[in-house]
Amino acid sequence: MSYIDEVMEQVIKQNPEEKEFHQAVKEVLDSIRPVVEKHEAQYKRDALLERLVNPERQVKFRVPWIDDKGNVKVNTGYRVQFNSAIGPYKGGIRLHPSVNIGIIKFLGFEQIFKNSLTGLPIGGGKGGSDFDPKGKSDREIMSFCQSFMTELCRHIGADTDIPAGDIGTGSREIGYMFGQYKRIKNLFEGTLTGKGIPYGGSLARTEATGYGLVYITEEMLKCNGKDIEGKTVLVSGAGNVAIYAIEKAHQLGAKVVTCSDSTGWIYDPDGIDVAALKEIKEENRQRLTEYKKYRPNSEYHEGKGVWSVKADIALPCATQNELDIDDAKMLVANGVFAVAEGANMPTTSDATKYLQNQGVLFLPGKAANAGGVATSALEMSQNSERLSWSFEKVDEKLKGIMVDIFHNLDEASKMYGEEGNYVVGANIAGFRKVAKAMNAQGIV
Repeated sequence: MSYIDEVMEQVIKQNPEEKEFHQAVKEVLDSIRPVVEKHEAQYKRDALLERLVNPERQVKFRVPWIDDKGNVKVNTGYRVQFNSAIGPYKGGIRLHPSVNIGIIKFLGFEQIFKNSLTGLPIGGGKGGSDFDPKGKSDREIMSFCQSFMTELCRHIGADTDIPAGDIGTGSREIGYMFGQYKRIKNLFEGTLTGKGIPYGGSLARTEATGYGLVYITEEMLKCNGKDIEGKTVLVSGAGNVAIYAIEKAHQLGAKVVTCSDSTGWIYDPDGIDVAALKEIKEENRQRLTEYKKYRPNSEYHEGKGVWSVKADIALPCATQNELDIDDAKMLVANGVFAVAEGANMPTTSDATKYLQNQGVLFLPGKAANAGGVATSALEMSQNSERLSWSFEKVDEKLKGIMVDIFHNLDEASKMYGEEGNYVVGANIAGFRKVAKAMNAQGIV
């Protein structure tokens, strides 16, 4: 049995029932086989892979809070600090009923390589809770966030671990958490990113993940003799990533015709109205059923189906494993030639393989949605300098980072005989930097 297979067997044995974590580890380990086989004796001697797949630290804690009726509720909070070889831990806080330790570990593991790919000095981490912000009042959300931060503040800091937003954690939640951190620690420091502009946030951070997704997709298409202008695009999700991916795609001359939320999806043949989507989702926090009031010619459908429309490009921006093998077959049948992941691991393993085997250009989330964490790192830089950069400056740096990410993973795929396999290229490019740093720092 090879060293990689031994480690994979160990991961499954030590982390039973954590299927998302198994999936993320297997994808990376399979991709980096050529690198590991070249250095197998050394890596095995130093247990490098065992150290890579085991978090440096993971914290689980209770989060008691009081609802508007005066009842005490208790949720579970998590923070997994996975790898600090190239910088302090960096990764978002996810608030969603589906959150468990396996999902947080999968996200934290992915974050190691995503952060490495940005070229910025940030390590991998992730946190969250099974708390659901939907249907909660602002006061209830503040109560939860303050309780969550009361425990989390012991484990984070501007040079230790810098959390950010994620699903369920927007500027409102970050604001409440930052206020509680400042109150307890008596420090005004950049220990959270995604903050509001008046108190240390970065311009372009809200747009960053969606914009970055489209920038790297555009670069991939250019390098393969194609152009995003004039193309029809499918997007899933209706959150932050989806909204700003749609906005940037429209700015570059593409037409996005779908988006979705947890209850259904929209098809708008004239192109999704971004202003309407922002009003529905960001201002009013409503369901997509409201969209037809703004665009009578659009169609609303319950359940799944966002991938059933004829198009050129697909950008899954909702959640993990949302695009399965049947969806992949539908995309290919409908003429899609490029898929770039705006969410974390939104495509199942078999769907990814099918798309690649059919010649579809495929960009994995650890590269394609790295724009958010890259701009979070730029926010950290601004906080350290006590300066605020212009939107244009941040956006220019973001675009440069995303273009560089594509060329680094493209070069890595060619170097190891996997030209065009951007999953392998992304994993190898991210891994090599982390492995060098881990080796340089000894057995820690």
